[in-house]
Amino acid sequence: MFIRQKKNKSGVISVQVIDKSSGKYNVLKTIGSSAIPSEIKVLLKKGNEFIQRTTGLQQFDFSDTNDVIQQVLNNITSHKLAGIDLVLGRIFDEIGFNQMKDDLFKDLVLYRLVYPKSKLKTTEYLYRYAQKNYSEDDIYRYLDKLHHTQKDLVQRISYEHTRQILKEQIKVVFYDVTTVYFEIDKEDELRRTGFSKEGKHQNPQIVLGLLVSKDAYPLAYDIFEGNKFEGHTILPVLEVFKKKYNLEQLIVVADSGLLSKQNVIELHQKNYEFILGARIKNESQPIKEKILALKLKNGESALLEKDDLKLIITYCDTRARKDKYNREKGLRKLEKRIRTGKLTKSGINNRGYNKYLKLEGEINVAIDRKKF
Repeated sequence: MFIRQKKNKSGVISVQVIDKSSGKYNVLKTIGSSAIPSEIKVLLKKGNEFIQRTTGLQQFDFSDTNDVIQQVLNNITSHKLAGIDLVLGRIFDEIGFNQMKDDLFKDLVLYRLVYPKSKLKTTEYLYRYAQKNYSEDDIYRYLDKLHHTQKDLVQRISYEHTRQILKEQIKVVFYDVTTVYFEIDKEDELRRTGFSKEGKHQNPQIVLGLLVSKDAYPLAYDIFEGNKFEGHTILPVLEVFKKKYNLEQLIVVADSGLLSKQNVIELHQKNYEFILGARIKNESQPIKEKILALKLKNGESALLEKDDLKLIITYCDTRARKDKYNREKGLRKLEKRIRTGKLTKSGINNRGYNKYLKLEGEINVAIDRKKF
């Protein structure tokens, strides 16, 4: 059933309701005729109302789809996202996390995966889609409980699952560190200001160390004071993990931030095998000269001896272009800040590309291009 506008020989428009259910066009009703556009518009509206009364159909105005969706949702008294529990919940149970008897733990894990927002937004989402009424304080209190009383159980479940997946003993582990800042002004015993990987040096933070296996399965974690040097976190985490699961030997892989002389000495003493990232600029001048003399091409590697260590040197065109781009970008930013007068003596430090700055006279800041 639909509305047809039929133009007559006199120029008048007839508005008709047509039915084609029998396969032929049948005029059910002629609403009226007019040559005036405003009157035709009224006739069309009356035709639609006739169709609605006749068929019992309810029509929505889709000129504003957001409003339509909101109207539909407002008429629903209860709705629940079932797929989260049916899919992710089953994986959660298969890993073994159903040993955790707090329902809030499962809710936080699953909804963090599908809706990674703040604690407050998480409570709103859980109430709207799972009809679970948690407060923000409930979450914070539970996180304290999780860290103080359930941390070992969570890590053991993750460890046993990883062993089952890899079908072998854990031999190779990867360790990395990040920082998590807090939007507060006052420090405490744990939350301290320090070097922030997020650039929030003025905010108190904590240092988070994470140990994973190959394929990135998590094994263990620990948190440290925000002002702690990340290189001082690796041995405590490794030693606790090794002792907890009676592991005799581990191969440790970590990035250059964990490379320090003291760490290398202790890793040797404690019988660890290790692969640590390194930076050419931190090597001695003789080592730098040997590396540059290799003149490696894209994809080529070489091995150098350094005391009782082996240095594996590789070269990559893509990485070289990326490093060059970053250097030039950093230089352009410095030049712009100098032109605008935003750089002062306080800006000269070893953070990022600021290390290429120098003082000229008493007040002028310039770029040390020789150093760059």
